[in-house]
Amino acid sequence: PYGDWSGDGKVQLSFTLPMRADERARQAALVLAKKMGFTRSLVVHMKAMGPDFTFFVVYGVTSHSVDPDGIVLNEREFPELSYQEVNHLIFEKLKRQLVVVGACTGTDAHTVGLDAILSMKGFAGDHGLEYFPEMRVINLGSQVEPREIVEVVTRESADAVLISQVVTQRDAHIHHLKEVRAALVEAELRDKVVLVGGGPRFSPEQSAELGYDHIFGRGTKPSEVASYLAWAVVGRTLPVVAPAKGATG
Repeated sequence: PYGDWSGDGKVQLSFTLPMRADERARQAALVLAKKMGFTRSLVVHMKAMGPDFTFFVVYGVTSHSVDPDGIVLNEREFPELSYQEVNHLIFEKLKRQLVVVGACTGTDAHTVGLDAILSMKGFAGDHGLEYFPEMRVINLGSQVEPREIVEVVTRESADAVLISQVVTQRDAHIHHLKEVRAALVEAELRDKVVLVGGGPRFSPEQSAELGYDHIFGRGTKPSEVASYLAWAVVGRTLPVVAPAKGATG
């Protein structure tokens, strides 16, 4: 790590302890830092979070290092397609609109991530799935029960289901994604749809663990999701060719 100079091992750590803000709590934070392997630890900030909790920022030094050259990165499993290529692939191979059902499920009332991916305006200059003429998007909004998702998937003959989760307290995001998958399995729909999850506290490596076809994490743009859906639904083994005359897009 780099603090004042390269390789000095200095790091900043933040956490909350279930203790009222006093000297005992400060000492407890230092003991915890020591048990975590940090030396020369210093509590630089502590603040009461109600009567029985305290938030800390601790500086410390670690002896561990990382060799960036030894890190193996997972290659993207799907091609990054242009707007025209996405529409052309669906137009030529599916020969109808690709139907996408999106929702925030369980107790999660935050739709900012879902809307960023689905709405026509998208975000950061990247248009959402509604902008693609070869996709039909059904945005169910927030706090949607798994059974409602199953009903819509059945009624609309959906090709893909997108579940967005922002709330992560007590691993609620994990629990809610698993609930949706279980509901689709029970309805014998799991193998008939491409199931995608996403949110700021997810990573692609969780796909297998959660039983999803793909998981998108923080910073995902709508065009990435569009590329994946076009590839996953109709183009896993099909080469992408230039748009033909008369193709939509």
